[in-house]
Amino acid sequence: MTQATVDAARDVRASDDILAIAREQVLERGEALTEEQVLTVLRLPDDRLTELLQLAHDVRMRWCGPEVEVEGIISLKTGGCPEDCHFCSQSGLFASPVRSAWIDIPSLVEAAKQTAKTGATEFCIVAAVRGPDKRLLSQVAAGIEAIRNEVDIQIACSLGMLTQEQVDQLRDMGVHRYNHNLETARSHFPNVVTTHTWEERWDTLRMVREAGMEVCCGGILGMGETLEQRAEFAAELAQLEPDEVPLNFLNPRPGTPFGDLDVLPATEALKAVAAFRLALPRTILRFAGGREITLGDLGAKQGILGGINAVIVGNYLTTLGRPAEDDLDLLNDLSMPIKSLNDTI
Repeated sequence: MTQATVDAARDVRASDDILAIAREQVLERGEALTEEQVLTVLRLPDDRLTELLQLAHDVRMRWCGPEVEVEGIISLKTGGCPEDCHFCSQSGLFASPVRSAWIDIPSLVEAAKQTAKTGATEFCIVAAVRGPDKRLLSQVAAGIEAIRNEVDIQIACSLGMLTQEQVDQLRDMGVHRYNHNLETARSHFPNVVTTHTWEERWDTLRMVREAGMEVCCGGILGMGETLEQRAEFAAELAQLEPDEVPLNFLNPRPGTPFGDLDVLPATEALKAVAAFRLALPRTILRFAGGREITLGDLGAKQGILGGINAVIVGNYLTTLGRPAEDDLDLLNDLSMPIKSLNDTI
């Protein structure tokens, strides 16, 4: 027997073992996979992908149910950010085509109305900043008041790193959920951002949680991280226990340091979706940016049948998404009901 044959037999046993373990540990008992176990899942051969996605879907249905949460996002302040996040075309430090711009309150309200028409329960106001100044917080407060006067929808915000005072202000404005992504594993973060630290982001998330707002925290896959770092990231998110984890896939943007990176292979992306579901069995796991270029229509369906239970509909901050109608039609075809607002208040 050759060494290659021995290695192949060992890999098959490992694949069988991890899926059996995950079925018992996660599906039956609701206990998340450990970092080491997630890494084993990420290393599964491609011919086990269908079985893996089915297991992740079963976990999602068992511990989260069939409903899908739909969200729309809008950029209140685009571009001109002083940070150097290497994936982001909104950084003012890169030769990107994105330029600094603000939208007015009527436009914000109209965007919320259009989002609500899709059946979405969540509308997220985003700004490209290190953290909000008084002008931005004032604009956010005015926008939230105007939206609440005309639209029945929950409001989330993503405004960068916060002080305790700012956290309290947003809570008092009625912000339902705050998004601040860790982006990647702690060990890989210095390769992605140098103008602030992973720990600074973690501190904001801790304050948000302690203030009583829901925590939304995810990241971007395909930024040069290893499989080991991908597993590390899943474990770090599990430790944080966020209410929602948006999974983005790098869409390389011209003019950014990551503009020449390859798009993540679809099979790798789908394994990650399933692995993150097995690491976060009760969490809202949301399809976010980059899924169109990474997965296409078929991959989007596979992901929703492989552990995903939330989607962002429409466009993202600086890139185009799928038409909202396409995602809503897909959910209808899969007999997955959209989560209603009354169930979430």
